[in-house]
Amino acid sequence: MSNSVVILAAGKGTRMRTGHAKSLHVAVGRSLLEWALHTAEAIDPGEISVVVGHEADQVAALCPSGVAVVTQEPQLGTGHATSVGLSGLASLDATIVVLPGDMPLVTQESLRLLVATHAARDDAATIMTVDVSDPAGYGRIVRSGNSIVGIVEDRDATAQQRAISEVNTSVYVFDGPLLADAIDKIKNDNDQSEFYLTDVIGILTAEGHSVGAVTVPQDEGMGVNTQGQLAEVSAVLRGRINAELLEAGVAMPDPSRVYIDAGVSVAPGATILPDTYLLGSTTVGEGAVVGPDVEARDSSIAANARVRYSVLDTAVVGERAIVGPYTHLRPGTVLKEGTKAGAYVEIKASVVGKNSKVPHLSYIGDAEIGEDSNVGAATVTVNYDGFNKHKTKIGDRVRIGSDTMLVAPVTIGDDAYTGAGSVITHDVPAGALGVERSDQRIIEGYADKHRKRAEKEAE
Repeated sequence: MSNSVVILAAGKGTRMRTGHAKSLHVAVGRSLLEWALHTAEAIDPGEISVVVGHEADQVAALCPSGVAVVTQEPQLGTGHATSVGLSGLASLDATIVVLPGDMPLVTQESLRLLVATHAARDDAATIMTVDVSDPAGYGRIVRSGNSIVGIVEDRDATAQQRAISEVNTSVYVFDGPLLADAIDKIKNDNDQSEFYLTDVIGILTAEGHSVGAVTVPQDEGMGVNTQGQLAEVSAVLRGRINAELLEAGVAMPDPSRVYIDAGVSVAPGATILPDTYLLGSTTVGEGAVVGPDVEARDSSIAANARVRYSVLDTAVVGERAIVGPYTHLRPGTVLKEGTKAGAYVEIKASVVGKNSKVPHLSYIGDAEIGEDSNVGAATVTVNYDGFNKHKTKIGDRVRIGSDTMLVAPVTIGDDAYTGAGSVITHDVPAGALGVERSDQRIIEGYADKHRKRAEKEAE
């Protein structure tokens, strides 16, 4: 029988206190809904139905093509949400997995085990459970001997039932036709006047069907309802990511101070130093050393590059390139092999050619720099006239003198020079020197004259 998935992602997330749908909140680079979709991939589902509610359009926008999106309005509990989710499936003649949209710690391995166990035992339903030391707030798994007979919500549990340590994670596998039949029978006669999906378990067992369970590690049962819980699950996810990278051969002297998003790729042999944030779709090549104190978002850092004390935003750093300290590479920056963007350098929408260097204290924007060129300290490409951006082109083997203003649009030819302190407003031909300076004047006795004038003004 094929697998179908219903993801419950309609919650408002009131306790998050952000005003946004709970499933939109992000943990290590993925929204909570995207974590659920990622987990669901483990069982290769034929169909996925996502139930949305609060901020429905924004939540739906996270769903890839082929995923059915259905709206729960009004929101009358998990049983009602599941019923709405079933309406998004073309066929109920399947094994149906129900996943909450706020539990990113459920692993793909555990979901595969749950589905495999369900198929092997041929139960009407199989519940993912955890054993916890403090079960307060969780639905308790009620057994008669080894058989599961129901799930009781914490608020409805008796004192004896509250002592049960095995609790529900809200992850289920159901026989599709049996779920469809039972879900129409649940009632809302509880203190919340809601339709609980958990009541389906009692209905199935009362009708003589067997219900199984798979117990998984405790952390997988952690849901997100508050900012504190979001921080907790994010820490667990970061720990998993870093542990996998360490096992694969990535060096981290202090992994507790390394923050790597789920979509990041780091090659074995790379070194990630403390207080480094690798975010979005960033990639790091073999032998690269990144950190300390680096934030790289959606950027590429090639093999054997060195980046420290810097911010990279949608930038490309080539092999053996050196970046930092205190460098800002803005979107569209491409550093080719062997380049250097040194201390207090900002580069934006520019290509720096092979083995060229911008060593310190410079701004390079909307520029093309050829190979083996050197840009002196305090150089600025003056690329914006107040209305439009203009291009600066610097050829191969060029030497830009310190404190040069390159007023774009302007081209500096191959093997050319500019004199230090120049404001270059016209093209400099290949092999030429461009200089723009006024003659230096010496005013003797200026200090005494200035002091006397100041004293007179003070009288």
